[in-house]
This record gives sequence, C-alpha cells and structure tokens, in this order.
Amino acid sequence: MQDTDWKKRYADKVVVAERAAEVVSPGHRVFIGSGAGEPQTLVEALSAREGLSDTEIVHLLTLGVATYAEPRLGNQFRHNAYFIGPNVRQAVNEGRADYTPVFLSEIPRLFRSGRVVIDVAMIEVSPPDAHGYCSFGVSTDIVKSAAESARLVVAEVNERMPRALGDCFIHARDINLMVPSDRPILEAVQGEPEELAKNIARHVANLVVDGATLQLGIGTIPDAVLHYLTGFKNLGVHTEMFSDGIIPLVEQGVIDNSRKTLHRGKIVASFVMGSRKLYDFIDNNPLVEFHPTEYVNDPFVIAQNDNMISINSAIEVDLTGQVCSDSLGTMFYSGIGGQVDFVRGAARSKGGRAIIALPSTVDNGIISRIVPTLKPGAGVVTSRGDVHYVVTEYGSAYLHGKTIRERAMALINVAHPKFRPWLMAEAKNRKLVYADQIELPIRPSLYPDDLERWLELKDRTRVFLRPLKPTDEPLIRDLFYKLSPESIHYRFFQLLKALPHKNLQEFLRVDYEADMALVVLTSSTDEDARMVAIAHYLKDPRSNFAEAAFLVGDDWQGKGLGTQLMKALVEAAQRQGIAGLTAEVLANNKSMLRVFHQHGLPVESRLEGNVYSLKIPFGKGP
Repeated sequence: MQDTDWKKRYADKVVVAERAAEVVSPGHRVFIGSGAGEPQTLVEALSAREGLSDTEIVHLLTLGVATYAEPRLGNQFRHNAYFIGPNVRQAVNEGRADYTPVFLSEIPRLFRSGRVVIDVAMIEVSPPDAHGYCSFGVSTDIVKSAAESARLVVAEVNERMPRALGDCFIHARDINLMVPSDRPILEAVQGEPEELAKNIARHVANLVVDGATLQLGIGTIPDAVLHYLTGFKNLGVHTEMFSDGIIPLVEQGVIDNSRKTLHRGKIVASFVMGSRKLYDFIDNNPLVEFHPTEYVNDPFVIAQNDNMISINSAIEVDLTGQVCSDSLGTMFYSGIGGQVDFVRGAARSKGGRAIIALPSTVDNGIISRIVPTLKPGAGVVTSRGDVHYVVTEYGSAYLHGKTIRERAMALINVAHPKFRPWLMAEAKNRKLVYADQIELPIRPSLYPDDLERWLELKDRTRVFLRPLKPTDEPLIRDLFYKLSPESIHYRFFQLLKALPHKNLQEFLRVDYEADMALVVLTSSTDEDARMVAIAHYLKDPRSNFAEAAFLVGDDWQGKGLGTQLMKALVEAAQRQGIAGLTAEVLANNKSMLRVFHQHGLPVESRLEGNVYSLKIPFGKGP
C-alpha cells in the first residue's frame, strides 16, 4: 500500500512529531522503542518539548540519540535503563539516570501487571498493510508488551522499516497517533573480527555440533564464531537478536533450521541490529519469525530446542565461576539482558551447552579478566551454579558440577599465561586448590592446540587426541582405577594399588617441549569425556633422546590406539628437535613391543633380564 493510501485511511491519527509529543504530561512514564527501532523523530520532538517536568523515560539499549539524558534536561526527564548503552552510561554513573537490573524475559511482566505503568509508548513501525497491521520491524523484544500495555501509543511510521513477520504486529486501530517518517533505520555495522576474537571463536565452535540451535548476540566474538561454522550442517537459530553475520550461513545452507525441535524451519529472534542489508534480509522473509522477549527468552521455551548452544560475554570471571557482566566494579556498564535466560535455557536443553566467552585480558594485556575475586562492587549476573563453559582464546573450561578446586584449576588453565602463576598463588592462599599443587613456571609454554585431532580406530570408533592439561588429574585418576593389575604392571613395572594426588601431579608436570604428554579421550568436550589412553615422553638433555611410555585402558587395547599414539608422539618430539625415543618394555608386553617395532623407524633393542631397552633414532623420520 502506498504512503498516501495509509495516510488517507488513518487521516485522523496522522500528526507531526511536535503535536504527538504534546500528549506527554509532567509525571508521565514514557517508553521509547528499542535498539535500531528507536523512533528518532519522536525522541527529538519530546526532548524539545517545553513545560515538562519529572517525566520518566524507560527503554532497553537504543542506538540513536538520548538527549533526554543530557544534564541540561535534568529537571524535565529522568531516565531508567533496563539495559545501559553508551548513550546513557555516563548519566547512570553520574546519578542523573537510573538502572533497573532485571532479566529480559521478565520485563514484559512488569508492564502487563501494572507494576510499571506505561503512560505513553513511543515506538517505530512499518506502514500499515492492506489489513491495517503495522510490523514492529527490527525490534519486537519488549516493544510489543509496552505498546499493548500503554495508555497511549504514538508510532513513528517509517517507510524504510522492514515488514518483519511473526508475533510482531500492532493494528493501526491500537495506535493513537501516527507520525510519518522516511528516516534511515539506525545501523550497527560490525567490522571484521580481529585475531583475538577469532581465537576465542575457534574454541567456541569446537563446542557446536551439527543440528545445534544457536543463540548469538552482537559483537566481535559472535560474528567471529559464525566464520567458523561454515563446515557445519543443519544449524538453527533461536536468539534474542542477530546481526549481519548470519546471512552468509543462510545463503550457504549451513543454517537451514531443519533439525530444530521448536519452530522447525524458522529463525526465531526478538530484534536485530546491523546494516541495511540485514534489514532487507528480514523484510517479508518467511524464514525469520520475530517474537517478544517473554517468549523468545523464556528459559522453558529455550530448553525445548535440543542441542541449544548459548553464547554470551562477560566482563570478568572469578576462580569459583562467578560471572560479572553488567558492571566494572561499582560502575554500571551494561545490564543483565538475556544472559541468564539463555544460560538456564541451554543448560536444560537436551544436549545443550551454555557458553560464556571473553578475552583473557583487557587494556592491552595489562589486566586479567580471570580473577581471584571480582572487583569490589561488581555484580554477579550469572551465578557459579549456573555457569557451564567459560571460553577464552586459550581454550575452554567446563565448570558445571565441578568442585571449587577443579573450577579454579580449569579457569587458571584458560587465563592468559602470564597471569597463571599469580592466579595459582592466590588460589593457594585462599585454599581453593591443594597446598602442594605443582607450581606453574613464570613463563609457561603455550598449549599446542594444533596437536589436537580426531582419531578413527580399527572398529571405526572415533576418539579425540590432545595434549595433557593441568586440569586432567581427575581423568587420569579414573583411568588408573579402571586398569587391570596386568596393565598397571606393564606401565609402572610394579603392582600399584593406589595413585594419590601427590603421585598424580607428576603426570601433570609437562611443559609441551622437553616434557610432553598426549591423551586420548572419548569426547572433545570436558563435560562428558573419559580418558582412555596416555602417552608421555621426557627428554634427556644430555643425549637429546626422550624416554617414552604408554598406557592404554584395558577396554581400548587391540584397537590400534597404541599405534596412533606412537605416531602422534613421534610427531610432537620431532617438532621439538628431539633426536629419538627410548623406552623400557617388559618382555611379555608383546602388544607394546609391536607398537615400537612396527612404526617404521629403526629400533635398536637390548634385552636385560625380562626388560627390553629400546632406542629409536628418528633420522629423517618414518
């Protein structure tokens, strides 16, 4: 329907912005539309209005102007942020505006119950269609509940607003005043992710599976994650918001929503922020459904999506797993938003994973974001009981169901290496870890994640090989106590009945160079992985040869695992310039002898008593 048509049909509602602003009276509470859907013309007219006092403005993050939060208008307006954006952050922290911490899923109930009365809702919509319906376009979120609860609705009817589909419409009869507009919709264009964001995203992508349903926010990390998903299949989306990064994956067929268990075939969201290309993408697109946040962010709705993956950010995380996301110490920075909604929803999803992703440092590496304790005044948005995965550029730490000791060790392991000795010392001081926990070197070697890989065994079983981590003590312990006496004797040359913490730590004292260990797990994720094998070498600096030892769980022997471990261990040793391997093998350990002799390298063998001493020079390699 043409612009002139709707103006004629609703001529009694059509006014200029200055006239629309006159419906606001002193003492009113005025809701402003969210994000890219901020009605800029109405905001400007309201801010220019004279004779107002004690008028409260409420909204989520907005991209546009926030003149009502300027000091000069302090007697006329008081702002109340449900999520703090850059345009009101200074006002909040100077005490000229308020902040209400609340879950995004629960804000609509405040409006609908009357606990927060909305006198006037100023929103931005698309022109009415032939049936009189206007779409909320780029922002349905809490706008729908605010509009449906408000005493008066004033809409900026923008010809450039995309007509989004879903539960995201308001009829013209429910709009009191309509202000025509042709202003460009506000944009939030994201640049190319930096290397740091890509490194974090790579670890996040390792936690995604084919057929997963994703929650992705705005920012460099979510956009970077999308770059690593091109090899996946049948991904779906159920998210409070998304940006441009999703479009290429839809075009490539990676995101087809075909395996979603809720709203199959549909991308579900409550708002978008991005470029004009994104807004054109959602325009009249049946693939995308917009719903209000009381639905999209409801943890019980989210949990109906199997394999739900939520990805959220944080400002800092303490060694017990507490996540601060809305404040820098006592300075309020953002808000609770939908983080907890999606963390809890994903946690309750069948196969779901809740991920907190953040850089390990801030201020050019000066400050660690993994900390012994949160800053004084910092708010806990996601509790230690809710947190599952914490991911930095140094890997992922799985915390759920773990002891405080295990959590501290896991988080130290994904902190920036230069802060790990400090964090370990602080953890010991607070009795969070063993008093005799092995000390970390001042300059610890970086974890060689390029050695990680999937292996396929003789029976087609797939297992995951990676270097040993300091957090693997429980996995080694479990492996040891499942071994038969024969396997223990082959590995340790004696029949050990116990492997206490003091002895276990010796397995963990690796530097990934002279001292290396590779482990084989049943899964690439720490939440459900079991260790089934371990291979280790220790270099003798005098000879530049490294002594090797292998341990394979009884149920996993005879599957070719030892052979593949040998190949990986040789590769790791050769990369470090080691000249070859040595080994001591009991004469009746026939399977281990075959592993060494059949690898393809020349083997020098000497039998003394019932022990073979083997020497395997690398030469030019196998």
